[in-house]
Amino acid sequence: MEQQTRGTIGQQIELPFMESVRISFQSLMIRFGRSVITTAGITLGIAFLVSVLVNNEVSVAMKESGSKQEITTFEAEEPKGISMKDKWLIIMSLIVCVVGIANSMLMAVTERFQEIGTMKCLGALDRFVVRLFLLESGFQGLAGALIGALIGCLGSLLLGLKDYGLDLFFYFPMLPVLNEQPARFGVLLIILAGCVLGMILSVIGAAFPAWRAAKLPPAEAMRTEV
Repeated sequence: MEQQTRGTIGQQIELPFMESVRISFQSLMIRFGRSVITTAGITLGIAFLVSVLVNNEVSVAMKESGSKQEITTFEAEEPKGISMKDKWLIIMSLIVCVVGIANSMLMAVTERFQEIGTMKCLGALDRFVVRLFLLESGFQGLAGALIGALIGCLGSLLLGLKDYGLDLFFYFPMLPVLNEQPARFGVLLIILAGCVLGMILSVIGAAFPAWRAAKLPPAEAMRTEV
């Protein structure tokens, strides 16, 4: 009898995945201000990453084209590459993004003690709570990374116009060309990779806060005054 009761509770609370997506999206809309602040950190990190990568792709493409504008630039005197300084800056900016996401999600857990306790008292499973927090973080990461990738690409385009003039539009590396040395990955592939990376980093940053939320004792969470 006890096993049947547990099975019934599990079936009642194990909502479909799309229902979890809907609940997570609604939670983000309720806390829109905090979501925007968290998303801004991801946006800046991915914008810098995409800007550096796109600048490198543009430099390689213009050098291969033999553009007169490209010859006159200082950067054209030697093959363009991502400097070690830029690599370290990219790594540090992404680490800051992950730390910011983790801090924001920990604050969200603290603010939602009673909400989490209520869900668990009603029979919510630990994996359901974890899923909600990871989905919320993934949404923020995807939105922030997409905006950041577009901003980084636009910034690189403006810099390219300054350095290479209108020739940039004729040789802009939009699509990947992987059979060349060095291979050109293309702006579209860089934007896609930036979006995926931003979402992955967001989920990584939210992993510990989500686990902490799932392990909250229901009675203790219900007694907490926020």
